[in-house]
Amino acid sequence: MPKPRTKRGGDREKRKRYEDAEGNFDVEAKRPRRDDDNGNEYGNGDQEFSHHQSGPSEREFFGMLADDEQEYFRRADEMLELNQFPTPEDRDIFLQSVYREAKGKECKIASSQSCSRLMERLIQLADTAQKKQLFEAFGGHFLSLVQHRFASHCCEALFLRSAGVVTQELAGFEEFVMDTKGADVDEQQPAASMERLFLATLDELEGSLGYLITDRFASHTLRVLLLVLSGMPLEEQSSRTLLKSKRKEKITVSGSSAADAQNHGKRAVPASFTMAANKIMQDAVSGMDATGIQVLAKHPIGNPILQLILELDLTLNKGEAKGEKDKAEEPSSPSLLQQLLPGAPKSLSDGSSAASEFINGMIYDQIGSRLVETLITHAPGKIFKALNQNIFLPRIQGYVRNDISCYPAIRVLKRLGKDDLAKAVDQIAPTVPQLVSKSRYNVIAALFERCAARNINDEIRKLMKRLKEGCGKQPADLVTTLCSLSTSEEEDKKKKDVQQLSKNEYAIQSHGANLLTTLLSISGPSKGVQESILALPSDLVVRLATTSLPTVTVLTTAIATPSTNSIFQKGLVNTLLPHIPELATNQYGHNLINAVAEIPSKGKDWSVPHHIKDKIMTSLGAHESMLRESWMGRSVWRTWKGDMWKTRRFDWKNWMKELDEIKAPQAAAPKNKGEPKANGEGKAAKNAEVADEEQNKMEEDGESQEKMEEDGEKKNVEGDEKRGEEEDTEKKAKKEKKAKKEKKEKKEKKEIKEKKEKKEKKEKKTDGVGEEKEKKKKKKSKSEDVEMADAEE
Repeated sequence: MPKPRTKRGGDREKRKRYEDAEGNFDVEAKRPRRDDDNGNEYGNGDQEFSHHQSGPSEREFFGMLADDEQEYFRRADEMLELNQFPTPEDRDIFLQSVYREAKGKECKIASSQSCSRLMERLIQLADTAQKKQLFEAFGGHFLSLVQHRFASHCCEALFLRSAGVVTQELAGFEEFVMDTKGADVDEQQPAASMERLFLATLDELEGSLGYLITDRFASHTLRVLLLVLSGMPLEEQSSRTLLKSKRKEKITVSGSSAADAQNHGKRAVPASFTMAANKIMQDAVSGMDATGIQVLAKHPIGNPILQLILELDLTLNKGEAKGEKDKAEEPSSPSLLQQLLPGAPKSLSDGSSAASEFINGMIYDQIGSRLVETLITHAPGKIFKALNQNIFLPRIQGYVRNDISCYPAIRVLKRLGKDDLAKAVDQIAPTVPQLVSKSRYNVIAALFERCAARNINDEIRKLMKRLKEGCGKQPADLVTTLCSLSTSEEEDKKKKDVQQLSKNEYAIQSHGANLLTTLLSISGPSKGVQESILALPSDLVVRLATTSLPTVTVLTTAIATPSTNSIFQKGLVNTLLPHIPELATNQYGHNLINAVAEIPSKGKDWSVPHHIKDKIMTSLGAHESMLRESWMGRSVWRTWKGDMWKTRRFDWKNWMKELDEIKAPQAAAPKNKGEPKANGEGKAAKNAEVADEEQNKMEEDGESQEKMEEDGEKKNVEGDEKRGEEEDTEKKAKKEKKAKKEKKEKKEKKEIKEKKEKKEKKEKKTDGVGEEKEKKKKKKSKSEDVEMADAEE
């Protein structure tokens, strides 16, 4: 809560109002200097971007709330955050009362440090009529509000939450707003459309775009406004990173997600919005020369909006007909792409041209490289082809090793075709051990992903071989190196918890774990990762499961991936058996215990026997009270159906059998990426491994690589021919064995049938003799009865 104003401050404000009324001051409008968190000044540097437009005007002061008003709105904010209303109707009545109290004070609340959060929550819960009232209340003051530290967040929320209303009005769903609250007749006015309200807001900001794009607070609001006008989805990850920083406070209220459902997905926008977006993009960079654009591209605040303008320029104007461009003799204003790369794609072949110098200067800059990433991702095919052939592909090996230029290089790899990707891998593969030493795991993961997507299996083998060389000779070194698992006791004592790791070390560990997860999704390298996990001692496996979410994801993905080694799942679970209670109550380890429950009990490639699951459940049952104390333990107990195991053991066993039936088809289906292997591909892979081993021996002897490749190819061919002959002989022998077995089975079936027929005949004969004996006995008994009756008479 801010301190009350002193008498001296009140006298100063009175004196200022008096001077304003008299008009006794002739002070030149000057933008105040503001420093960011790092001490960088942005106030004076903006004039070089806005020399073609009017300078910044003096900000408005909307006054301060009284103490009782501030206390009321603070209590209202607390009640909304707690959400302890008996019914939704009571909450609606409360919101209506808050809106009535805030009427006429909207700008004061939005610019207040303690009450601006309340305004954001009210915007999240507002209906269409209330949003339009806020637009009208902010109208005429948007230029000052978007530059305010707190009010700018309220403007962002209002723009984002009103984007879906424009689409609804365009479809005809929101044509009329009916008054069901019984408002006064004087207050009832025809509601303006949301389209008109947005365009009126743009009219206020039109002459100030030159310095708003580098303003510390207004630039965020301007990005949101551009995104709303373009109709692009608001919830995409790329859009989120451009709209707000990582440090921005996330303000939410219960019920806001349901109200925000209309803003999800791609939206239809009117033609006036597209024209307005194009005009903003032209006005923002019009009049700038090449030097001004380069300075703006390296500006920490101007670069994100330049990225957004470039992306919108390349996506919105993508469908323009070529004839329209040819008809225009001289375009009124060149596009941003033409300003960044003048004369492209022809000028890119000249290394001394302005376009080539711009790329070479930006790709190693910490801020400018982000603009190069956007350019690579959204550039037209002709320009990207010229960029790749003249700049990126010849130097891809050097770009990948640098900690800044590696990110644009990853974007390049994602757009390369099969042939260009194979050339890039041939250049990068010898430097993979160096990339491992520099912890460029994201580059290696991108290479594996793209090679798997393009079905380049030979390049995958090369990369895997070099990766093992960089990690170490032992099988366990692959996981310990990539996940930064130290085996020394001194380092373990220093870093007992993830919170003690620095941000850089945690990021490196996460990237390495993501690389292992990527390898597990590819058929060949997944076997190497699983062998490395089996070679780990039990303490490192437990540490891998309890360190972080990316590291435990490696184990959950590995145990859920079918393996040619049928012992993998069983061996890993046996390693974890002594630590089951510890893992079940861990924040990350409980995910691994839950993953074991979903594995079937029968199967070759993917199974955990039933008796091992019984041991796990027995261990969990012995620590039931400890499990119920934490939400992680309760999750494990619920997943394993502990209550059913405790009270109805027979039903629990039936549930395990039903789980086997459900998971059996999934175990049979391949889960790895890449094209399915044919009958002879597995043996061809073995031949390739043999050739690689022979090549290694020849490298040790010091022979040249060309001779090694020729000898390796010859030996591969000879090995393939020999193995082909062996396969033919084996197939013939198998066919003969099958034929003999079938003959024996037929003979046995015939003999069994004959024996059955003989038995049936004998049984029939015995049945006939028995019936005759019974008839004779009946006749004798009848005759004896008659004689007895005669004797009695």
